[in-house]
Amino acid sequence: MPLQPVARRSVPDDVYDQLLTEVVDGAIRPGAALPSERRMAEVLGVSRPAVREALQRLAHVGLVEVRQGDATTVRDFRHHGGLDLLPRLLVHGGEVDLAVARSILEARLYVGPRIAELAAERGGADLDSALESTVRALGEATDPVEKQRMALLFWEHIVEGADSIAFRLMFNGMRAAYEPLIDALAVVMADEVDRVDAYEAVAAAIARSDVTGARLRAKSLLSLATNSLMPVIEQLEEA
Repeated sequence: MPLQPVARRSVPDDVYDQLLTEVVDGAIRPGAALPSERRMAEVLGVSRPAVREALQRLAHVGLVEVRQGDATTVRDFRHHGGLDLLPRLLVHGGEVDLAVARSILEARLYVGPRIAELAAERGGADLDSALESTVRALGEATDPVEKQRMALLFWEHIVEGADSIAFRLMFNGMRAAYEPLIDALAVVMADEVDRVDAYEAVAAAIARSDVTGARLRAKSLLSLATNSLMPVIEQLEEA
């Protein structure tokens, strides 16, 4: 495989990541005032411009409020954050947040059928070739991780066919949260990704523009992993 240049992280990236982690983990509470740029630069051992850039990025994603001549205050990410925070919320401190995992499963089960419905309405037969080839690749795959990647590609086509920017961004956020755990989830996702027939049923309903059929079959498909994972999450929460 051809080598690729190694990406170099910038100092503002490191400052941003550290501050973001502190906000998401609750080390810095909503409403708290951050130290001055000068003080943070001294503590972190970086330049003030690096701190300023990191703060501007945090403000852009809605996690801090920067007022000229006043202290920078932390905002509640639950009220102001976006889906881009999901990966950080799902895994932090090296552990999976079970409540976040449960909420992703719930959102997936309720949103996925609606996306399939829209794909049947707006994409229909235009999606037939892409979905068919992806389902075929899913059926031919033997590696559990590769099967999950084919399942993600299957939904990628459906989301594209749904032609909804809101659902597209939602899918992007959920995929970003899911992909780092793809190896660990190989066993528990098997109930879903091994059911090639269920994927075929969703694809067929979308291809014939069967809106109701696409919704019902997508719900049936997504229920497979949900029904497998929810009991595991409940057991871990009780432990």
